[in-house]
Amino acid sequence: MGWAFLAPVTLYLLAFYAYPLYRNIELSLREYTVRSFVQGGAPFAGLDNYRKILSDPTFAPALLHTVVFTVASLAFQFSIGMALAVFFYQHFPLSRTLRALFLVPWLLPLIVSASTWSWMLNSDAGVVNAALGAVGVGPVNWLTSPDWSLVSVIIANVWIGIPFNLVVLYSGLQAIPATLYEAASLDGATGWQRFWRVTFPLLRPVSAITLLLGLIYTLKVFDIIWIMTRGGPTDSSTTFATWSYRLGFGNLLPAFGPGAAVGNLLIVLALIFGLIYIRIQRRQQL
Repeated sequence: MGWAFLAPVTLYLLAFYAYPLYRNIELSLREYTVRSFVQGGAPFAGLDNYRKILSDPTFAPALLHTVVFTVASLAFQFSIGMALAVFFYQHFPLSRTLRALFLVPWLLPLIVSASTWSWMLNSDAGVVNAALGAVGVGPVNWLTSPDWSLVSVIIANVWIGIPFNLVVLYSGLQAIPATLYEAASLDGATGWQRFWRVTFPLLRPVSAITLLLGLIYTLKVFDIIWIMTRGGPTDSSTTFATWSYRLGFGNLLPAFGPGAAVGNLLIVLALIFGLIYIRIQRRQQL
């Protein structure tokens, strides 16, 4: 009976997780062409595809952009989400309505959000440059300048990710007993001291899982970057996710093996951070 109940989830994991992972590893270890991808018979290449991507001039910039994009997005998403969660925890009039409005970026399809930001950051007709011009600041080539393209996609990704952090952290705040805040107030603690001595330490488990999920999601962000900049100009906003897609599907002669190898590097990065999180959690429990 127990195995019968486990069968559906086991089949789901095998079909949608185990097999795609195996297929991706197999792709990265063979020299596939379009013909061999359809008909089979691709020759075994070993680690040649990994050597190709490690020696590719795009590797170092893509790695740097992936790290900067991930760290900057997580830092701003978490800090702004935390501030908003504490703000809405005060239960002032219309707090529920405003909190619901903050969920809109999370509910919109990514293609809609990315397209909206592309229009807002347009160099000629964007509302952002129009607002800057109103205060005497010259136009900025947000999406077409190598100096600003990565900043632009980070801004859009932060805006999309704030609601997730807000919802999770707000739920964690509701689990903190109000008596702790009352005791801290009686001891003369200020609002800032109550946050650092009560709120922040008790939110640590929730904060850790929020950052981990945000990290895994941000590492593989593709839609926003591809719609807004396509990784350009001149690879200035290329990350591992967009590079992997461009290698496998963005060229007339797709390089399935190297594209799969870049995708596997993303999986390894996510796995490393996941293991770090588990180790930290075990130390805290001890």
